[in-house]
Amino acid sequence: MISRQILLEAVDTELDIDAFKDYTVNGLQVEGRDRIERVLTGVTACQALLDEAVAWNADAVLVHHGYFWKNEPVSVTGMKHRRLATLLSNDINLLAYHLPLDAHVSMGNNACLGQRLGFEVERCLDGELGRGLLWMGAPQAELDSSALAGLVERALGRTPTLIEGGSGVIRRVAWCTGGAQDMLPMAAEAGADAFISGEISERTTHMAREMGVTYLAAGHHATERDGIQALGNWLAERFGIEHRFVDIDNPA
Repeated sequence: MISRQILLEAVDTELDIDAFKDYTVNGLQVEGRDRIERVLTGVTACQALLDEAVAWNADAVLVHHGYFWKNEPVSVTGMKHRRLATLLSNDINLLAYHLPLDAHVSMGNNACLGQRLGFEVERCLDGELGRGLLWMGAPQAELDSSALAGLVERALGRTPTLIEGGSGVIRRVAWCTGGAQDMLPMAAEAGADAFISGEISERTTHMAREMGVTYLAAGHHATERDGIQALGNWLAERFGIEHRFVDIDNPA
């Protein structure tokens, strides 16, 4: 068991949250009990995850997608009221880390996705590794588009949407988890044969075809499950607390 403050300081420092200009609050979003022994992790702080936290008697919920996003309505009504009421009435802390968890050099969503797919990381295209979000690397062997799609499907348990914009062998792959489909031009300019992200928009199909880059939308949720688990495991190992990950299924 450790204090909330010690846990917060450890994560805030490890993820270097002050280095990021984000769309939300990174760190403690809802204050609960001071002593923490059980941490429940998940991708998004939805009601189903909060209900699991209550049933497990968690002291803290640690997520990638929390609350208080830029430009969202500020009134505490409806869904937002129910979620906050669950946390406050059960004295549960909510901690959320968005861009800092995407970028971390070893526990980040991009790092974890690269590891899961077996890519050799070469560089980050929009900043140094550990700060940037668009990663570039090489698969273990040269692939065509269907083989790359099969690799992603086996790794994530989800059939990706495949847009065959390129032709021939895939030797360089760029990736950014979540809703990063509009990073496709940067990936193309850097010489990527393929780009993997979570989501796809109508415009993405045309961009991929016209820029000659194969695009795979592998799921926002599916591409961002590993980072929060890695962070929870890191906390459990460092402080000897209990950690449990709950995957609330999301097809998006």
